[in-house]
Amino acid sequence: MTAVVIDNQSESRFELHEDEKLAGFAEYHAFKDEIAFLHTEIGKQFGGRGLAGRLIGTALDTARERHLKVLPYCPFVRGYITKHPEYTDLVPQDDRARFGL
Repeated sequence: MTAVVIDNQSESRFELHEDEKLAGFAEYHAFKDEIAFLHTEIGKQFGGRGLAGRLIGTALDTARERHLKVLPYCPFVRGYITKHPEYTDLVPQDDRARFGL
């Protein structure tokens, strides 16, 4: 099975497709040099296989490549950053406390 993450900018979300089926997405709001992650969802039939982590890892890597500041309003994204501290620097220093980072 092949999983691919794309940035569907017209829908303001990163999407994970597995074998051409939408398996999940991470909604965001982008403004200037910031990207606020709002909600992450993986379809029930795709759960338990680490796909949400792959989706968020790719989304955060993309934010880094685009030099965007990350605002992790989504609890899953916040948890992912907590477990993967190499992404903490994407969250502005002044905002880390309010996100518990």
